[in-house]
Amino acid sequence: MLRAVSSASILLLATSIAAHAGGDPALGKKVFNRCIACHEAATDRDKIGPHLHGVVGRTAGTADSFLGHYSEAMKSAGAAGLVWDEANLAEYLKAPRLKVPGNKMAFGGLANDDDIANVIAYLKADPKP
Repeated sequence: MLRAVSSASILLLATSIAAHAGGDPALGKKVFNRCIACHEAATDRDKIGPHLHGVVGRTAGTADSFLGHYSEAMKSAGAAGLVWDEANLAEYLKAPRLKVPGNKMAFGGLANDDDIANVIAYLKADPKP
């Protein structure tokens, strides 16, 4: 019974996120302003956190310029095969501590699925709006 409930919850989350797929990069840039104190997305300059330029498709914990600063949790997640595709980014942006327990990021997550889809669209956009 618990397994069925857990599977249903995961399916509901994935369906909800997929329903918002696509997003608007310009709106995502506005939402990304919440992230800009710690992350850069338009260049490969690191801040407190790693740059997110080209993050879509990158293995977690592998930005060369930030290798010495990743948490063990993030490095382990990458070593276990976590790649920042749209689905994984959506889950992480919604609940970073649940997606990668033990990571260093202090941000609690984005509650709004449209905001998540828009931020992902912004991260994917090249050039950035």
